[in-house]
Amino acid sequence: MGTRAPVVDHGPRTGNRVALTFDADMTDGMLANLRSGKVRSYANLRILDLLEREQVPATFFLTGKWVQRYPEVTRRIAGNPRFEVANHTYGHAAFTADCYDLPRLPVDELAADVAKTFEVIAPYGGRQTRYFRFPGLCHDAAALDALAPLGVTVVDGDVVSGDPFAKAWKPLVRAVLDHVRPGSVVIMHVTEANAAMTDEALPHILAGLRTRGLTPAPLSEVLAGG
Repeated sequence: MGTRAPVVDHGPRTGNRVALTFDADMTDGMLANLRSGKVRSYANLRILDLLEREQVPATFFLTGKWVQRYPEVTRRIAGNPRFEVANHTYGHAAFTADCYDLPRLPVDELAADVAKTFEVIAPYGGRQTRYFRFPGLCHDAAALDALAPLGVTVVDGDVVSGDPFAKAWKPLVRAVLDHVRPGSVVIMHVTEANAAMTDEALPHILAGLRTRGLTPAPLSEVLAGG
């Protein structure tokens, strides 16, 4: 094994497949918002409803704290043979400095954080992967070196929807459809209160992919060029 975790943005630019990925963030602040009633939900079930109804494959990057807060939703995701499960850290802390004002984990704690998240996700079964996504896509050489022993593949993505805290759905559709290509990895969020427009944008994104002759597929298949 090398000394640095590999990073990929997209799969081969052949064929017609693209990967729809959904991040499930959860921080202590978000948990406090749920406990206080300030926020109703960070689990957008309308996204799952649509993906299931349309039989659309997708890959979910889960934080450990989100899994622990939403075990029933995690079981639903893991139980769908079209869905893959991946790792998005335990509590969505930053792995580098200056990452969207997220609190930073020390370098010597990074591997343990990711390993703990795999342990939290493992009992749910389903199509589990060794894919990992950094919060905010923030990573540097030290972070990649720290994760090398875990055998993860870091997945950034080449199409950023911009759905966090969006106030309208049309810009999300444009952001995806203007940039998507064969092999693309699209980044969206399933965190409802923090990404309230995603479920409204998603039907239009799926329709736009169809008109472009592009087909959603599991991330593993897109990265493999299958």
